[in-house]
Amino acid sequence: MQLDNFISKHNQGRVVAAIGEAEKMTSGEIRVHLTPKCGDDVMRDAIRTFNRLGMYKTRHRNGVLIFVAFESRKFAIIGDSGIDEVVSPSYWDEEKELLLTYFKNNDPATGLCSVIARVGAKLKGYFPIEDDDVNELTNDISYEE
Repeated sequence: MQLDNFISKHNQGRVVAAIGEAEKMTSGEIRVHLTPKCGDDVMRDAIRTFNRLGMYKTRHRNGVLIFVAFESRKFAIIGDSGIDEVVSPSYWDEEKELLLTYFKNNDPATGLCSVIARVGAKLKGYFPIEDDDVNELTNDISYEE
């Protein structure tokens, strides 16, 4: 399955826009990475991608990666150490359950946008936008074949 069959160009734009809107509320950084397949351990692949994308390089260690292996039908949501110090471990499970509901209904773009908005709102409470805030990581969806 090609990327455009999983999420259309129009919907890719919606996801990028949702990231931009969420990041207007927080100094946190949100990225979405899509790949057709992953190995048996989706968390291992997500962590590897998190590190490869340099998401640990934010000032407050407040990056979030939504990693989706759409042909493998697996995904993970992970936060950097700064976030994990302040949110409950069950927080990521709640976001994954919401995203799974949208995936099951064949509406990945709306699911990604919803989770991105919720993550942005959550991060706002711990990492509000700062006067000198800069966009430390691109909002573009990263993709590998």
